[in-house]
Amino acid sequence: MTTQHEPTTVSPHNVPEEWFRKKGKDLAEAEAVVRPSLSYWKDAWRRLRKNKLAMTGLIFLFVLAIMAVFGPIFSSHAVDTMDLPNQNQAPSAEHWFGTDEMGRDVFTRTWYGARISLFVALAAALIDFFIGIIYGGFSGYKGGRTDTVMMRIIEVLYGLPHLLVVILLMVVMGPSLTTIIVALTVTGWVGMARIVRGQVLQIKNYEFVTASKSFGAKTPRIIRRNLLPNTMGPIIVQMTLTVPSAIFAEAFLSFLGLGIQAPFASWGVMASDALPVILSGHWWRLFFPAFFISFTMFAFNVLGDGLQDALDPKLRG
Repeated sequence: MTTQHEPTTVSPHNVPEEWFRKKGKDLAEAEAVVRPSLSYWKDAWRRLRKNKLAMTGLIFLFVLAIMAVFGPIFSSHAVDTMDLPNQNQAPSAEHWFGTDEMGRDVFTRTWYGARISLFVALAAALIDFFIGIIYGGFSGYKGGRTDTVMMRIIEVLYGLPHLLVVILLMVVMGPSLTTIIVALTVTGWVGMARIVRGQVLQIKNYEFVTASKSFGAKTPRIIRRNLLPNTMGPIIVQMTLTVPSAIFAEAFLSFLGLGIQAPFASWGVMASDALPVILSGHWWRLFFPAFFISFTMFAFNVLGDGLQDALDPKLRG
């Protein structure tokens, strides 16, 4: 006779304990799967490091800055020491970059020229930065008739011929380092102002700006604490692109004789002095200043492109 077992009825009150197993906490495993929190700037730096071309440009600019400061120390020749018996000597163990028509060491003059070229470019970029963010930020935040009038002024300045402005300033102020910087910044800040204005127009109606207004924050504080920090990405990229433009402009003006005057040396002055003798076989006199002008501009441009990708919030992830 077959015995049939009746199915066991389980109610919520008599659930067997063996059906369930309490899972313990594995803290090591939990920490292993958690992604570390990265700030905006740390994440931007992480992405920039992955861009090999941008990092190459950054390393080149770092080495260039170090050599501009300490390069002349490695040379036993002064920047203005003339040695006519050794004029136009090819690169050698004594003169690593050769000598010029007055026997001056090209290696030493190249790094002194780097100081002046980089100083002019960075000074122009910083002046453009401050004027641009103040003018563009105020114009974009105010809007309306104020923005219209301020933008018309920008359009007038943008239409001025740059070379004509420089020549007029040279006549009024005289050729000098200060004149070069003033000439580069008279209209150079216009591009920065337009970029800042466009960014401010996009974010000035965001909730955090409206909240600041509701608490009675004044316009300068809103621009300084709310608007500018959220537009720093495009501003930094614009600055990195302004520097190579200023380097080329300074070299071009010095090449035309409108820039740095003797006895000072810049890359543009060195290239201008070397041009008449280039057909005589003294290639080193033009090669080294042209090389550093070209590669410095290239380094700043690739760094600017890398920063543009690294600081783009749409690519963050």
